[in-house]
Amino acid sequence: MNKVSSIFPQPGWLRRALPIAAVAACAALCAQPLLAQPKEALPQVTITGTSSGPVEKSYRKMVRGMDYFERERAALAPDASLRFKLLPRKPGTDVDHIILELIATTFDYRVPVAADHTFVLARDPRALQEDAVVSPNRKRLTMTWRTEIRTPGLPPGTRRLGDLRLECLVGLEAGLVSNLSLVARLADVFTDSRSYCGRKEARYLYFAERPLFSVTLVAGARREVLPIDRLYAAASDDPDFKSDLPFCDCEVLVDRTYFLPLGDPGWPDDTQVEFEYMDDSPGGPAPAGEALTPLAALELIAIGRSGRAEVAAALGSKAIVIPFDSGYEVWVYRWPGPDKTSRAATELVLLFEPSGLLKKLRLRPG
Repeated sequence: MNKVSSIFPQPGWLRRALPIAAVAACAALCAQPLLAQPKEALPQVTITGTSSGPVEKSYRKMVRGMDYFERERAALAPDASLRFKLLPRKPGTDVDHIILELIATTFDYRVPVAADHTFVLARDPRALQEDAVVSPNRKRLTMTWRTEIRTPGLPPGTRRLGDLRLECLVGLEAGLVSNLSLVARLADVFTDSRSYCGRKEARYLYFAERPLFSVTLVAGARREVLPIDRLYAAASDDPDFKSDLPFCDCEVLVDRTYFLPLGDPGWPDDTQVEFEYMDDSPGGPAPAGEALTPLAALELIAIGRSGRAEVAAALGSKAIVIPFDSGYEVWVYRWPGPDKTSRAATELVLLFEPSGLLKKLRLRPG
């Protein structure tokens, strides 16, 4: 059975159910009476090429995303600017020397790409009329695309939640996400980008600048560390995540990925999203409240001195281990809360260097 990729990676059991859900969705769509069909016919979809063909995007859709940004920026990100960003998806993909072109029926021209792999598109009426494509000189599935919406003047290592909310909306409107699953494509018939990005548990993949250790939301006096299942494409809840990575556009950047509670009104648009990176200087654990058992575990290990074997001997071998191609490993120990869910559990998250020594740790109370 073929696996499918998505902007919202799901646990293995749900991925295995996707073909069944796709059939059900198709049956529901096809069963609609003729009078219930939309007034405007759905666009025809043509699938061409192979995995060796170029990866390209519709210029019309990208301009539609630009229009969406202009309509919504006043509410979500009034001071922000929009760029598009190119990201590697497969090992060995060179994103430093990409040649990006706008190709129409009767003309084509080069689109400049900045050193940070971002670019802007000019509005070209002829390109719209001729249904042009934006095409990089890279093979299909070797790279992916995102929007980058940034408000200037933020502290280093931070983003603004309203900017990131708008990134989700514009990214879906522009059709940038690579390899949407069949179910996600069928869902477009019944929903739109606003309804998806407005979900509290939306699984739109964001990519940080460097490999992540922790993401924290800060709004006034409220401060909350994201649980581990919102990092690394939810690898902590997927024992087979390594075998699933080739079907995700996060394959080589999984250690930079994170999800956000986009539809949670408790976090205003001015919420600051703070990043702690794997290669930052080591820090101590967060306050642990009444989590006495996890605190006792902290007494048995030491940053810069404890190795993997020592930690396993001290804390047990029941850790969730998330290895990365860089040689870093994240270990997760959980103490279940009253409702026995992973989100409510107290988490001890450990980061091991390629050398095997403990570099960072954090304790997140349930």
